[in-house]
Amino acid sequence: MNRRRFLALTAAPFLFRASSVLGATIPRALVTCDTESRIAIVDLVAGRVLGSIPVASGPKSVERVGTGLALVCHTGSGLVTIVDGRAGAVRHVLHGFGEPRYTARHPDGVHAFVTDSGRGVVGALDVRRGVVLGSVDLGGPARHVTLAPDGRTLWTALGSSASRVSIVDVSDPARPRLLHNFSPPFLAHDVGFFPDGQRTWITAGTAEAMAVYDAGRRLRLLRTDPGPQHVTFGTGVAYVTSGVAGTFRLQSLSDGSIRRETRVPVGSYNVQSGPGGLVLTPSLVHGTLCVLDARGRLVHTVKVSASSHDACFVF
Repeated sequence: MNRRRFLALTAAPFLFRASSVLGATIPRALVTCDTESRIAIVDLVAGRVLGSIPVASGPKSVERVGTGLALVCHTGSGLVTIVDGRAGAVRHVLHGFGEPRYTARHPDGVHAFVTDSGRGVVGALDVRRGVVLGSVDLGGPARHVTLAPDGRTLWTALGSSASRVSIVDVSDPARPRLLHNFSPPFLAHDVGFFPDGQRTWITAGTAEAMAVYDAGRRLRLLRTDPGPQHVTFGTGVAYVTSGVAGTFRLQSLSDGSIRRETRVPVGSYNVQSGPGGLVLTPSLVHGTLCVLDARGRLVHTVKVSASSHDACFVF
């Protein structure tokens, strides 16, 4: 992409009136528009696109990292962008990554961790200053990532269908340290810490299976729809998507039983829960954003772009 044109875009008037999205009472989502070099802002009450923030080409993932802030990974160009979702502005553009993939937000609202599958590392960032603080070599293409609620332990799958999962000590957020790798019972894709911080959920890259771990020890193997699946959590439940099958499942955290299944557009892979019990899942194939309630019922299906890889809440 022409860098001069990109900088001009980010300095120009936004594609929306900022005042229309600044109201604190309006739940909003940021959604990647993968082929259109923009991040869409969606009003989750009205179920409509409010406008967009122009960014560099190929935004593949987006994650809330602080009050109003979100971090965007551009895997193809090796860039990381930090945007202010409430003001509609690009705050920082970070260089030096290989293939940045996904982000885990530290609960302090200052630090975040970005997986880099090109370099096989996890990088630690100060999101307010827009600087990389340090990194740790994991020996594989780090991809999906999850951070314990206390901010001390990070898990990441080493690939889209990973034979290994890394456990990293981030008790000092600026100096991540690899503890060890282990092999799950199938090729892993997504990882997620339970809200209690004691257990983790691992989904598969291709198998129709998921696993629940307690302190690194496998407790339960669950059957599910075709991989890759993705997982996020609510109160006493997990929300699990299968983009291949076009399903969104609400499952019990106690025994994994299915409480509800909802049809969503094929290609709805990534999933995230947020304020008010709302859950987001965008479609890579159809460019839609599905908004569901805490019970797994579909509230809105919003057409956002030609292809939408990821979404996050911003507040």
